[in-house]
Amino acid sequence: MSNNQKLYGALAEFDNVDSIVAAAKECRDRGFRKWDVHTPFPVHGMDDAMGVRPTILPWLVLIGGFAGLSIAVLMQWWMNAVDYPFKISGKPFFGLPAATPVAFELTVLIASLTAVFGMLALNGLPKWFNPLFRVKRFSRACNDRFYIVVEGTDGTFDAKETPAFLESLGAIAVETVPLPDESEKLPAGVVRFAWVFTSLVLLPPALLYAARNSTSSTPRVHLVPNMDFQAKYKTQTASPLFEDGRAMRLDPSGTVARGELDFHGSFMTGKEDNGDWVTELPVPATLATMERGRERFDIYCATCHGYAGRGDGPIHQRASQLALSGQAIWVTPTNLTEQRIVDQPFGQVVNSITEGINTMPGYRQQIPAKDRWAIAYYLRALQHAQK
Repeated sequence: MSNNQKLYGALAEFDNVDSIVAAAKECRDRGFRKWDVHTPFPVHGMDDAMGVRPTILPWLVLIGGFAGLSIAVLMQWWMNAVDYPFKISGKPFFGLPAATPVAFELTVLIASLTAVFGMLALNGLPKWFNPLFRVKRFSRACNDRFYIVVEGTDGTFDAKETPAFLESLGAIAVETVPLPDESEKLPAGVVRFAWVFTSLVLLPPALLYAARNSTSSTPRVHLVPNMDFQAKYKTQTASPLFEDGRAMRLDPSGTVARGELDFHGSFMTGKEDNGDWVTELPVPATLATMERGRERFDIYCATCHGYAGRGDGPIHQRASQLALSGQAIWVTPTNLTEQRIVDQPFGQVVNSITEGINTMPGYRQQIPAKDRWAIAYYLRALQHAQK
């Protein structure tokens, strides 16, 4: 048995499929555990002939997927419900529907990694060298020959009996495969390449580490400039081009918004030149104008004032709850059906929408002038409907 330690194993060569299948069955019945069959193409029934057991890889993938699912759910529960709870519109701190995408992704990720690395581990890969590669006849394993190899580390292997047993199976050639001499070294070229490759791999991390822990008067190397270095002036910067030295310029006098060039001052502000409010509707009093006003009112006004204009919109309801609990200070929106609002002329309503009033901001930028008059027209109908 002392010679067994110097042998990788015994190699038997066969020249047809029937003989290799029959020999595999005999080796299986002999009780070999560390042996393998090499064929130039898949042989149907070889797994059964060798007694190959089903792999445990599917179970490993199942365990990996369940671990990913558990980690994802626990991680999100801990972050959202325990470590940093943040109330958003009354939603629960943790909910399975919201956690499902991350749980799915982590389940697939860990299951996939388990499949890849589990396969490598079960197959003993990566294996950089095999003593069989030094056997000249073994090169025909990819061409027209079939081989059985019994490793010397098998408990039933014997340096004399095992080769004789393989010969009795009808092998056309049997030989022992020695282990490589431990004193053998890699070729000098391979060693040099490994050193150079390792140095090149470590160079970028070393440069990044040095850059992060040092200072410099020159800008960093910008490999992807995108639009970071444009020839432009940024806001609130100086410019020698203009007399006042400012890069930002005011709108020229008389500038109007695009599409509103034909509208005069009273149409934009709701005030006549003498300061009186406009009392007549400057847009067609049609069903289309009414419908446009209703649509714009529901979008911009109803959130605070309510769809009936009574100041009970959803934002007001939510803010009132926060105010009662001391989390906010809230001013109740105006009830647009009050008589003092009903008595206001069209121009005053439009001016309130345009410039804002009290705590309500102006909507000059969000709502075009024509739509502001349509809202005033719809509000007048809404006020009459409340009566």
